[in-house]
Amino acid sequence: MPVYEYRALDKKGKNLKGIIDAESESQARSKLRSSGKYPVSIKESLSKSGLAGKKSGTIGFFTRVRSEEINVMTRQLATLIGAGIPLIQALTSLVEQTGNSSLKKVIAQIKESVNEGNTLTQALGEHPKLFASVYVNMVRAGEASGSLDVVLEKLADFGEKQEVLKGRLRAALIYPIFMAFIGTAILFVLITYIVPNITQVFNDMGKVLPLPTLFLLGLSEFLKSYWWGLLIAASLVVLGVRLSIQKSYGRSVWDLVKLKSPVVGTVIQKVILARFASTLGSLLGSGVGLMTSMKIVRTLVNNVHVSGVIDEAIIQIQKGQNMADSLSSSVWFPPMFVQMIAVGEQSGSLEGMLKKVAKAYEREVETSIVAMTSLIEPIMIVGMGAAVGFVVLSILLPIFEMNQMIG
Repeated sequence: MPVYEYRALDKKGKNLKGIIDAESESQARSKLRSSGKYPVSIKESLSKSGLAGKKSGTIGFFTRVRSEEINVMTRQLATLIGAGIPLIQALTSLVEQTGNSSLKKVIAQIKESVNEGNTLTQALGEHPKLFASVYVNMVRAGEASGSLDVVLEKLADFGEKQEVLKGRLRAALIYPIFMAFIGTAILFVLITYIVPNITQVFNDMGKVLPLPTLFLLGLSEFLKSYWWGLLIAASLVVLGVRLSIQKSYGRSVWDLVKLKSPVVGTVIQKVILARFASTLGSLLGSGVGLMTSMKIVRTLVNNVHVSGVIDEAIIQIQKGQNMADSLSSSVWFPPMFVQMIAVGEQSGSLEGMLKKVAKAYEREVETSIVAMTSLIEPIMIVGMGAAVGFVVLSILLPIFEMNQMIG
């Protein structure tokens, strides 16, 4: 059933905007009039195929659906279904409540699909760029077990935790990145414009300048003449790295560099472990089978080396080995992580143990982020101080030599 966007007037003459599903434009007008709305304009919305083909999390160039909005929608749907409201009616209510027009269209199309006889899982699967495989599989398990509202609550909790973790990481890096940008800009202006004016008086005197001063003047001339070349070179390097990452060998090298980088590598590894444990625990708790859960988790870790370990673990588990032993040979899964999984398997509470592991690693990630930020700031201060100190020394050395000559 097509979905139409409309502009209408209510009985008091107030402008209204929204969407409505109908067999045709004339039926859409009839529906609006029967609900006390007087249509001004009606046009058909985007098709499902048009929406499904967009980039992840996006619907159009200027509009996008944020992860936070998906989490809110999921929690609202869980609340409505938990209150005993039928799925179609709950989706209708969500269409009316959602403020994002792009998400509103998607929910309307999901409602249309369910109304045609499809399950909610099938309807969500028509929008793979907006609803990840872990989301769809957990909903499938919820529908099969009759606990859809509980599963949706878990999905909302899981999504919110992931957003909080990402937000903390972004917030921790904003200040160092901002300071690095400002510091680099100040040094550039200082070296290319201010220093040459100060040192020009030394050149006019015809004296041989000290080596640091000559180096600074040469650097100043180079930056003033070829700054555009540096920008082009930096852009080419970034482009080259991005293109190489898209190839299997380049991606393997890049992922290995991320894992083995000092300080940052430890944080990345802990983020992967927290995501692994949290997602696997949520999937198992929602009734998804172990093999299916492992395959879903594999797609979420976003690192080829860890994904390779999970692939091998899946093969070993299928041969009858337990999960702890299948992960123990990898350097990316620490002994403590493996031991806690082993305890969970032996006690029959793997789901609960995975959630405890996830919480522990999430706390460690927060601590590591704070420590990393605390380490970055003094390094930046020392680096900026050294650069400014070199500039000052290069200017003062000729002055000291002139004083000695006069003396």
